[in-house]
Amino acid sequence: MNFWRHYLSATFALFLAGLVAGLCGGGAARAERMENGTAVFAALDKVTARISKLNVPLNETVEFGALKVTPRVCYSRPPTEAPKTTSFVEVDEIQLDGNEKRIFSGWMFAESPGLNAVEHPVFDVWLTDCIEPKGPVAQTGSNMPPPDASGEAPPVQPFEFAPPRRRVRR
Repeated sequence: MNFWRHYLSATFALFLAGLVAGLCGGGAARAERMENGTAVFAALDKVTARISKLNVPLNETVEFGALKVTPRVCYSRPPTEAPKTTSFVEVDEIQLDGNEKRIFSGWMFAESPGLNAVEHPVFDVWLTDCIEPKGPVAQTGSNMPPPDASGEAPPVQPFEFAPPRRRVRR
């Protein structure tokens, strides 16, 4: 009987320790998301079986057939992290009378193109990538220092050993 009492109290203590660590930020580190300036889409014309690549800068609109595609934000992760590319997109259809009708407004995920896709009888549009990173997070993947005012890169510092990173499965 004593064994089970100690076992249950130890299990409960481990549970509480894990809960406190998770709430206090002691859990697994989250990867920083990178903001990008251009969303890359693949677009399919089902009548002609033509697939086109669309590079669309944020908050600009590109037409593909009767569709107008406008990405609002485009996020990705650094190349050293697991891929996760998302974009908030608005898609309007130009109708035969010239009016526009919003047929999609939401998040698209490059790793799961069928999850939130544009449903249209003639055209398909899905997110494939985000390019042109903005901000300081984008430069962290580069090992080369930026050039100085003379245009020459400063001398490279000696290699410093970094311990291997632990992978966390989710």
